[in-house]
Amino acid sequence: MSNIVWHDTTITKQNRRDKNKHHSAVFWFTGLSGSGKSTIANAAAKKLFDLQVQTYVLDGDNVRHGLNKDLGFSDEARKENIRRIGEVAKLFVDSGQLVFTAFISPFQEDRDTVRSLLEADEFVEVHVKCPIEECETRDPKGLYQKARKGEIPEFTGISSPYEEPVNPELILETDRFSIDECVEQLIDYMKKRNFL
Repeated sequence: MSNIVWHDTTITKQNRRDKNKHHSAVFWFTGLSGSGKSTIANAAAKKLFDLQVQTYVLDGDNVRHGLNKDLGFSDEARKENIRRIGEVAKLFVDSGQLVFTAFISPFQEDRDTVRSLLEADEFVEVHVKCPIEECETRDPKGLYQKARKGEIPEFTGISSPYEEPVNPELILETDRFSIDECVEQLIDYMKKRNFL
């Protein structure tokens, strides 16, 4: 590693933000499987896209089809999954975009590690909060049913722990509010903090 030297770019993050006319940051959606992370992230991205805001969604399942297809679901593999996503998300922030990451990311330490990669106003932890009973009722992928039968080992919330965020910047309660209402809460947060 001693022969690797950082090469500064000609176009800066601030140049890109100025051109895009908005801040760039990571909105880190964390929550149980079935809580609505990907649904809210994509709905918010679409709404902002229509408003000419540069966004991108990094989805847990999608990333495991490519970048992280070599990782399993052990605690160590989950840590590496989140570390890689944190580095990719940081690149999107540098590119001047608002990036939404939809990952269970069950461990607070891993989420804090990603936060430490970014500047203070570039990481927003969003707890997509939903009781496990409701998530199991939804079970869009049939995963809880398989986990209860023992067909999926190390499944978050069943046989593997989920650590709720200690102090998230935003909580979206998907058992109490509709997807549209959650998106509005998210965009209101952005506006109040001059992200848009």
